[in-house]
Amino acid sequence: MTVTPQSSGVVPPPKKSGCWKWGIIGCLSLIVLAGIAVAAIVLIVFGAIKSTDVYRGAKATAQKDPRVIQALGSPIEPGWWIKGNVNVRNQSGEADIEFPINGPKGSGRVHAVATRESSGWHYSELMVTPANGPPIDLLKP
Repeated sequence: MTVTPQSSGVVPPPKKSGCWKWGIIGCLSLIVLAGIAVAAIVLIVFGAIKSTDVYRGAKATAQKDPRVIQALGSPIEPGWWIKGNVNVRNQSGEADIEFPINGPKGSGRVHAVATRESSGWHYSELMVTPANGPPIDLLKP
């Protein structure tokens, strides 16, 4: 005589479905894809601002200024995080940006406010604020 679980009064546990496992994998996949999408948007926006003449001009002016070199050391490199906006319409535009810079002796922030006319960008404010030291107005020699 063979004893089966049903005949012995023991009921086997129900089989587990794989739905929870696949649900968790699907949710995690969506979270990862959303993170990648946000990172791509941030990189595109930062890349667009970094390609503007107003950003490149502010960066070059800060990198060449002897007062900034004295405060931060040389070489001076820009950081990757940029705040602000640049709006250009036909031959006119305005910009208000801020970005970090770093040198061997320290770090600081560049703040630039400019307007664009047919002759190019004209800065109304171009300031470097070192982490340790007074602000440096790059528009004043």
